[in-house]
Amino acid sequence: MRSRNFLRAEQASLCWDAPSGLIAGVDEAGRGPLAGPVVAAAVILDDRHTIQGLADSKKLTALRRERLYDEILAKALCCSIASASVQEISEFNILQATMLAMRRAVEGLRLPPGKVLVDGNRLPVLRVRAEAVVQGDALVPAISAASILAKVTRDRWCVEFDARYPQYGFARHKGYGTAEHLAALKQFGPTPEHRSGFAPVAALWPVSGQETS
Repeated sequence: MRSRNFLRAEQASLCWDAPSGLIAGVDEAGRGPLAGPVVAAAVILDDRHTIQGLADSKKLTALRRERLYDEILAKALCCSIASASVQEISEFNILQATMLAMRRAVEGLRLPPGKVLVDGNRLPVLRVRAEAVVQGDALVPAISAASILAKVTRDRWCVEFDARYPQYGFARHKGYGTAEHLAALKQFGPTPEHRSGFAPVAALWPVSGQETS
């Protein structure tokens, strides 16, 4: 396995200052599921166009997330959504793949931020100043916005994948290891988008012999 490190742990902290220049919020969706890409988003909000109701995406209903998704895209100064594939998750591990997706999201911003605030306690390697904010998706509006973009994008992927593999129920469980999902894995075996390194999938891979086509 090729070794790559997208993580700079020593840069992490639990607080942040208020630097001059634009501030980007960054968050991810899809670290825990058994299948599909991990998605990250970076958002620079516009102080002149406030968005009401920003919060941790997990605390919002699906309908509210969808509405905020459109509002964020319309009102933010700039946004960027990126991902790391199942193949990259297998090659680098889920943490490093998440850092890779975050770095891609930041580098995809149309405007360069002066500082990046990342949800959690780990940071990707970036060319700009960055700090980690524990529970940032509930504390920092730009991170909340990023969490919504990432979550909606990831959920939409699951709905599309469900149309290809309806027997797994992705539109309902979004790839998480629910009883329904685990039962489908045992019955039908893994798909090409299942994460072979995750224990419930790895346990079935030798039994199935090969990925479901």
